[in-house]
Amino acid sequence: MSVELREKAVRIKLLLTDIDGVWTDTGVYYSERGEEMKRFSLRDGMGVQRLRELASIETGIVTGENSGAVIKRAEKLGIVETHLQVQNKAATISTIMKRRGLTPEEVAFIGDDTNDIGAMQSVGLCACPADAVPEVLQIAHFVSTKRGGFGAFRDFAEMIISHINGEVQ
Repeated sequence: MSVELREKAVRIKLLLTDIDGVWTDTGVYYSERGEEMKRFSLRDGMGVQRLRELASIETGIVTGENSGAVIKRAEKLGIVETHLQVQNKAATISTIMKRRGLTPEEVAFIGDDTNDIGAMQSVGLCACPADAVPEVLQIAHFVSTKRGGFGAFRDFAEMIISHINGEVQ
């Protein structure tokens, strides 16, 4: 890990995340009644808990989707910053930062697609899953070795935790 990445990671106080393509595998399931279901990795949920307990970092969700499954997952994990149907993620992140008194350098974001680029450019540390679109892979400070829905969020969380706790030199 580079010195620059470590310097960025140790400043983080809030990690914001997209959902589809980061916490999910980009697949969506519909029944004959049209009810949407999403598959989440339990390891990503543990990443939220570990960030909170080991590094005093809260997690927030900023997504363009409107999904009951996301609301339920956020509730279960105790995520209070849950923003659905967001058209301009960078503007929402700016509002969150102002309300919480945070600077861009104190906020991280993980996304996977072109609608996440503005959000990624508005924070001090940004990441993406291994299977993100090429435009996102090019700008990410950290590219997980994991695909979306298979632990990419947890991988990013563990990288931040390890730097904050001085486990990586």
